[in-house]
Parts: sequence; C-alpha cells; structure tokens
Amino acid sequence: MSDQILSQEEIDALLTSMDKGEVDLKAAKKEVFDDVKVYDLTSPGKMLHRQFYALEEVYDKFINLLRKSVSSLLQKAIDVEVVSTEMVKFGEFRQAFSNPTSFNIFSMDPLIGSGLMAIEPNLVFSSIDCMFGGSGKPLSKVREFTPIEQRMIKKLAVEVLKDLEKAWGFVYSINISLKKTETKPEFVHLFAPNDLMIVVVISFKGDEFAGNIHLCVSYLTLEPIRDELSSKYMIDSDMEHSWKSQILQLLKETRVKVTAELGRTAGNTVGDLMNLQTGDVIKLKTGPHDPVIISVEKIPKYQGFSGVVKGNQAVQITSLLRRNGGAKNNG
Repeated sequence: MSDQILSQEEIDALLTSMDKGEVDLKAAKKEVFDDVKVYDLTSPGKMLHRQFYALEEVYDKFINLLRKSVSSLLQKAIDVEVVSTEMVKFGEFRQAFSNPTSFNIFSMDPLIGSGLMAIEPNLVFSSIDCMFGGSGKPLSKVREFTPIEQRMIKKLAVEVLKDLEKAWGFVYSINISLKKTETKPEFVHLFAPNDLMIVVVISFKGDEFAGNIHLCVSYLTLEPIRDELSSKYMIDSDMEHSWKSQILQLLKETRVKVTAELGRTAGNTVGDLMNLQTGDVIKLKTGPHDPVIISVEKIPKYQGFSGVVKGNQAVQITSLLRRNGGAKNNG
C-alpha cells in the first residue's frame, strides 16, 4: 500500500509539470472515458421495459396463438414473430405508412381510448391471395383495395384481435372489438401528433411473401393499469402464486375441531338446573327431523341431518352455510 502513495517530491514534480503544460490532462481524461458507454435511464426504451414489463408476456402468448390461427386462416404455414417494441410519437408513427394501408381501429374495454392495427399493403394482398387458394405471391404494383379485398382483410383483422384479447387475458382482462377501418394515413386522427405510443411490430413470413403488422396503443390508455403491468407487480405476483400452493398444502394438513349441534334450549333458570334429578327430561327446540348445524372451530359452516352409519352416530351434510370461509368478512 505504501508503494502506491506519492512522496512529497513526486507531488511537487507533478504539480510543476502541470503548470508548465507538460502533462496533457485532456488526453488523460479521454483515455479514462474511452470505454464508458452512455446509459440513459430516462430513455423511452428503458421506461417501456420497466413500466410495461408484462407486455412482453402478453405478446409472447399472442404470437403463439396467432401462429396457429393465421396459418389456419391462410391455409399455409406462417412464421410469426415480434420484430420490435418501441415507444414513439403518434405523428412519427403515422408518417411511416403509405396510401393505401389497412388501418384497423379497435376498442379495449374497460380501458379508455382506442388501439390501432396497421397492416402493410403487401401483406394485405398476399393474405387475400392465400385466402382464395393462391400462393401469396406479392403484387408487382400496389393499388387501392377493392370492396371485396377490404371485407377479406377485415376477416383477418378480426382473427388477429381475437388472439390479442386472449393473450391480454393472462395479465389483465379486456374486451377488444373492431370499430372501423381506414386506408389513408391522413384520415387516422385517433391521437395528438405528440402523444406517446407503444408500437409492436409483428412479422408474417410465408414461403413466397413477408410483411408486418403494427400494433399501436397509447401510453395514456395503459397508464391506469401501469402498476399491474410493471416488473415489480409481476415479480410480486409470481411470488404470491408460489407461496399460495405451499400455504394451501399446509392448510390441508391442519387439524380442526368439527362439532354437530343436535339441539339447543333456552328459558331455563339456574334454579331449574339445580333442581334437576336423574330421569328428568330437558326439551330441545329441534326434533329428529330438523336439520343439524355443523360448525368448524365454532363457526357454523354446514347443515345436515343426524343418523347412524354402520352402527356409528353420524351426520350427513346437505348444504353449505357460508362460502367465504365461515366468519363474516373473512375470505
């Protein structure tokens, strides 16, 4: 350790060299920071991953569902995968598309606002060709969609949105329905140009064609459920599920006291009880044909009838009194 400490003479020599300009401080500083990489914690990509961590699980399940349904609809093996997930402004997103493009606007009840699914024109024509038994070979020149083609692509859009709704069900239950369609980017005015959007690009690849679907959801739409989609929530949820099975197993092995109340009486005084003799009869309010209350740890839980099974006194359960675990406000 002592070898690493400069002596007073070495310190004086270093200061003198700095004053004379013999030591290049800028070069030394640059050498130190050459290997440093900039990491912006406030960048949209980092925010997207932290705040909407569960979206990765949603789209993983979505891809698995979509691969089967689209292959069945187009009658061909289609490879489906997520190309990218990013946060961009709506104005920039809309400018990336040409005319025509299949824009499909859908609701996400109970979330406020709408989502947008954009299908690239080359994928539109190839998909329609496959639906009619063709190979899906792309057109040499893009043109406007005919009314029949618009109806056919709507069928594809509905199928895709069904799978998206199922995938969301694993994280948060929503109802997705197609509201309207457009073909011109300038007619799509769902959001302000500067509104942040979460855009997921999904690629479709067949033997003779390829194309992308762009799913666009507003940041503000997902804001109310941001905590439920965050990485912390998902980790806590996974821990809760892992403990749940262990707790249930422990509860199954826990011994409890079960009692069946055959009858009850009231109105007797202490004097009456003191005067009881052998052979006296205490009348109960219930008879042999009245139901018996069965309690678990003194909490009424079941109702049944008394009887004898193989020479042993028994009670047959006929109904459940409490479904919330027994006690009031105790689930």
